[in-house]
Amino acid sequence: MKAKIQNAFSGKIEAIGFPILALCWVSFAWGTTWLASKEGVKHMPALQLATIRQFFGGILYVAYFVLKKEPWPKGKQWGTILILTFLNFVCSNGLSTWGVKYISSGLGAIISAIFPVWIIMINFFKGERVAKLALTGILISFGGICIIFMDHLTEFFKPDFQFGILLTIVSTITWAFGILHTKKKAASFNPYFSLGLQMLISSFILYGITEPLGMNISLDKIPSVSWWAIAYLVIIGSVLTFIAFIYTLQHLPTEISSIYVYINPIVAMILGSLIFGEMLTQAIIIGSIVTLSGIYLVNKSIRKPKV
Repeated sequence: MKAKIQNAFSGKIEAIGFPILALCWVSFAWGTTWLASKEGVKHMPALQLATIRQFFGGILYVAYFVLKKEPWPKGKQWGTILILTFLNFVCSNGLSTWGVKYISSGLGAIISAIFPVWIIMINFFKGERVAKLALTGILISFGGICIIFMDHLTEFFKPDFQFGILLTIVSTITWAFGILHTKKKAASFNPYFSLGLQMLISSFILYGITEPLGMNISLDKIPSVSWWAIAYLVIIGSVLTFIAFIYTLQHLPTEISSIYVYINPIVAMILGSLIFGEMLTQAIIIGSIVTLSGIYLVNKSIRKPKV
């Protein structure tokens, strides 16, 4: 009897422990990918980096499931995959990678965290009522962003900085649309296989855009530091962390699995300050705390069951 109780207890611990470990990995690893992107785009075109990263990440996923003889998507599932490919990888990942070429990795991570605000705004324009909690969170987040930008007032006169901010904001909007579309019309087959297909297809779309426009450089001109950044982004960012992220979504409540949203920017800011010497002032620290607090309230309003 004692052995059965111990086995049951250890089983529960294991069931909880692995998803929590996966969440810790997601929270830290995706914060570091901002720095890898920043380092990579210093030496090569940003959209080319995103293209190569998504090509190799997609190839690894798709090859694995082809070897496993995983069923391919059918019919309308392809429509969902193509829409998510455009929203999540061509636009969101592509534009955020491009944006970090002009702004700090920490600032990019903070802006990327505001996507729950866009979810509320999109739902509002679709006729849904905005909860008071969500409205409070939006106002707090806006106040936090204003505090952060106090230390960037002079940079706003620089066209490159303005362009980087614009790209990053648009990337968060497309990510929000992607999340809503996933929730509404998620494909019914293996989500990991779907993810690989989205990455692979997006790489061809990006290449089809950037190559005719002369936005790429020859592969032999890409320095080793950028190849190392791409390798890190493929293995850590596109493969291991996405696997862990989907695992957390499958085994943890949504309000817990979304904690990574608040930790990624903190990791990016701290490491960006230590490694790249990016500005980390009192205003940025306070503004980040205020912004993430507002995002927490918005997220809470999204997760709160309607009565």
